[in-house]
Amino acid sequence: MYDPTSLIATAPIQMGIAATPLGRLLIGLVAVAAVIIIGRVVLAVAWKLVTIAAVIVALLFLLSSGGII
Repeated sequence: MYDPTSLIATAPIQMGIAATPLGRLLIGLVAVAAVIIIGRVVLAVAWKLVTIAAVIVALLFLLSSGGII
């Protein structure tokens, strides 16, 4: 026979971490942290690429200004 109290007792377990406001806040904070961490990695690589490109362009500019290229 169906017992409605068993459904009530297991509802928080079945709904998961997003069932409570604090759980949703935790999910949001973890998502923001992931975006920040991934962003730091991407920016670290981008910074190196921009620096290398600036050096190469500066060298080409100097060589072309001197009439070598």
